[in-house]
Amino acid sequence: MTSIRVLGVRVDAVDPDSALARIEELVAGGGHHLVATVNPEFIMRARSDPAFQAVLDSAGLCLPDGWGVIWAARRQGRPLPGRVPGVDLIPPLAARAARLGWRLFLLGAAPGVAEAAAERLRADYPGLVITGCHAGEAGPEGDEESLRRIAAAGADIVLVAYGAPRQELWIARNLARLPAAVGIGVGGAFDFLSGRVRRAPGWMRRLGLEWLFRLAVQPWRARRMAVLPRFALEVLRTRA
Repeated sequence: MTSIRVLGVRVDAVDPDSALARIEELVAGGGHHLVATVNPEFIMRARSDPAFQAVLDSAGLCLPDGWGVIWAARRQGRPLPGRVPGVDLIPPLAARAARLGWRLFLLGAAPGVAEAAAERLRADYPGLVITGCHAGEAGPEGDEESLRRIAAAGADIVLVAYGAPRQELWIARNLARLPAAVGIGVGGAFDFLSGRVRRAPGWMRRLGLEWLFRLAVQPWRARRMAVLPRFALEVLRTRA
């Protein structure tokens, strides 16, 4: 597996198939591994937050999520195979989990959302074992309760939906205290899987306009998306 740096932040050159193969290696190999979905917001946060940068550097896998990352890599002359957003990774991950017997735990999102997402995944992938769901708290004040529930349920992979950087920090802080081998930050994936939030039409996703659709249906994202022009300017200023 090769990697590149986008504005100093690591991104692994994987497509969905090779990402799943890497996750399979991480589960089989034991230990404790973060899987991060790197987008322009991650990159700009990491540039101003050394602790978050260190967490990403230590990850077992840094997926290329976001068309801005794909564009930046192409501009550097090191194109990536394509995007691997967390929400698109979960269905094939669930299929592989059902086949290989991996146990999943869903942590985060609003109360009831993870449960609805779990119900959908179990229906779509017979044999999938989801050992539990818990909204929990993203900060350290909620760690002990979340850890107690996950440890009691048992899991090989924990999907954490607190949004960046809180989900990655949660995994870095807590995964080693669990039997699970892999923790994956999945952002708003549970909202989409549960049907709580509509996803952009396929044609908008193909054209790289999913961000515009999400802004239209979730106007509160405007403040977060203000980072995108700054990201683009930084990429235009440097090829390193």
